[in-house]
Amino acid sequence: MATTSDLKSGVIINFNNDLHSIVAVEHRTPGNLRAFYQVKMKNLKNGKIIENRFRSGEEVKIERLESGTYQFLYKDGEDFVFMDNESYEQINVPAEFIGKSGGFIKEGESVQIFFHNSKPLSVEIPPHVYLKVISAPPGVKGDTATNATKVVTVETGANINAPLFINEGDVLRVDTRTGDYIERAKL
Repeated sequence: MATTSDLKSGVIINFNNDLHSIVAVEHRTPGNLRAFYQVKMKNLKNGKIIENRFRSGEEVKIERLESGTYQFLYKDGEDFVFMDNESYEQINVPAEFIGKSGGFIKEGESVQIFFHNSKPLSVEIPPHVYLKVISAPPGVKGDTATNATKVVTVETGANINAPLFINEGDVLRVDTRTGDYIERAKL
């Protein structure tokens, strides 16, 4: 068992029978009271951020996560199928572990998958990807007085708000965390 002095940002702990990732740790010693650790942590199951106060020296259970680089093969219903780059073993990961950023993964893209007790816990997708536009309605002349955008469809099937000058066949750089257009690729 570890103690509260081992808590750092990024460490995974078992708190109330759920896995939490430490976001921030602050050691406080208020006046004539006992020292404590104020910890902000993110629940890995539902994504909620909570704060908790631990006594100084209190025991906490630090969890170890295994990780590996996997290649995205295809989508099978609601599951994403990945292949281990070393053993060529295939695993199915439910879409809920990936979230909305799953709409930006191209076939053949490499991702990092984290496991806890041999079960997939989370999938880390590259923060930016390059995607080809397959459908873009024409921009209407005169709509350029402000930062006007239009909805375009990229090769993965996802819809993105992009500027009016984007045409079919353009390659866009997209932020996978937010789904926002960043820039047109200069290839």
